[in-house]
Amino acid sequence: MQSQKKIFEDMAKVLNGAAGTFAGMAREVQEGAKERAREFMGGVDFVSREEFDVLAERVAALEAALSARAATDATPQERKSKK
Repeated sequence: MQSQKKIFEDMAKVLNGAAGTFAGMAREVQEGAKERAREFMGGVDFVSREEFDVLAERVAALEAALSARAATDATPQERKSKK
């Protein structure tokens, strides 16, 4: 009975060690994959969705300002031709 208990304890130690090793290997594989993806993308910088939305709003405001300015800068003759 005592020898069976010892065998199970030894097996549990081996399995716990193997589980830790596999977890470490998984982390290394994940980090390696991330690094390869970064290299593949060539260092392209991406923006978050929030940053993109702010930029889109700024572009829309600039376009509106340019349109308004173009309308006021046009000569009366150009304004007639646009209608």
